[in-house]
Amino acid sequence: MGMTMTQKILAAHAGLDEVCAGQLIEAKLDIVMANDITGPMALPIFKEMAENVFDKDKVVFVPDHFTPNKDIKSAENSKAIREFAKEQELKWYFEQGKSGVEHAILPEAGVVAAGECIIGADSHTCTYGALGAFSTGVGTTDIATGMATGELWFKVPGAIKFELIGKPAPYVSGKDIILHIIGQIGVDGALYKSMEFVGEGIANLSMDDRFTMANMAIEAGAKNGIFPVDDKVKEYLKAHCKKEYQIYEADEDAQYDEVLTIDLSQVRPTVAFPHLPGNAKTIDEIEAMEPIKIDQVVIGSCTNGRMEDMRKAAAILKGRTVHKDVRVMVVPATQKIYKQCIHEGLMDIFIDAGCAVNTPSCGPCMGGHMGVMAAGEKCVSTTNRNFVGRMGHVDSLIYLASPEIAAASAIAGYIANPEKVGEKS
Repeated sequence: MGMTMTQKILAAHAGLDEVCAGQLIEAKLDIVMANDITGPMALPIFKEMAENVFDKDKVVFVPDHFTPNKDIKSAENSKAIREFAKEQELKWYFEQGKSGVEHAILPEAGVVAAGECIIGADSHTCTYGALGAFSTGVGTTDIATGMATGELWFKVPGAIKFELIGKPAPYVSGKDIILHIIGQIGVDGALYKSMEFVGEGIANLSMDDRFTMANMAIEAGAKNGIFPVDDKVKEYLKAHCKKEYQIYEADEDAQYDEVLTIDLSQVRPTVAFPHLPGNAKTIDEIEAMEPIKIDQVVIGSCTNGRMEDMRKAAAILKGRTVHKDVRVMVVPATQKIYKQCIHEGLMDIFIDAGCAVNTPSCGPCMGGHMGVMAAGEKCVSTTNRNFVGRMGHVDSLIYLASPEIAAASAIAGYIANPEKVGEKS
């Protein structure tokens, strides 16, 4: 019986020759990760199960959600995982100033690799599927179990195959593509399934595009998102990862619940309107509406805070000024990206345009800090969720978009087409 990429990885980690959708398995884990919100909640559960983690090289803690600590509670949470990491002599603990947003720092630091089975106490752990790994978000009890035993039960997911063809047009990135897909299938269109991206169009996607798309697989309800390991993935792993890795390819006769063809050349710059990532509208549809005036723009997060995102936003903002009624926060996802922005002169562009530049952090994405919104305010954000109250007051509105649309909108003062921002700035 043929298996998908995800099923092959799970079968290998369960010590089985084959698995099928719906089967319950117990799989060995390569990485178990938690952050400063979820980690502290897992520790008391872990301590009832074991004295020591199963492998100090495979348990990872990243304080990123409320760091720099915004209040006493967040400081206590960070202290808890910091002390645990020291006590357990964990190899991977990313302290403030040496860190970044978890789903950017783990690939950058070489913690995760192709073919691995990875769990994280954060729903966007599916990001690492861009490297050809099975990675998924779980709850704190599962994280505690994983830390203690190095294994976890899974129900093997079915899969939807997304055949990508063609080449994206200028100003169309991975963010536009995944918003287009979620708009097409809905926020529950891949419920507990693997979103497996294949096809010749993948060659036209950068690694940053792929990280963005895998990151938002959960927004379609998916268990995980995954890409094949091609030359770009191998180059990325060579540059970042010292671990040996395993490449898994789907069988020709793999069973898929559905097969969808996505012509990348037909995807337009896309924005997800409140209050769902699936509420997608093209920039052409938006331009036919009355202008949607905005108050805030956020460029960053585990979805779009990577180097390519910074460059795209800076290219739009260069020589221009943020609209007088708009405030902009730029949040590079890691210290390395922050430093690269300085070296390339992007920080000058951001600051000269009138942006605030924040230290690497999840920050405003989930209404944590450094960008919380008041009632009635509208934000164009490169983050991954626009639920009610996600970034502040329940009466605020979030529009999800690419860094280029975000930057264009910052200049225009309303949701704007990056192709035309020069005409209306």
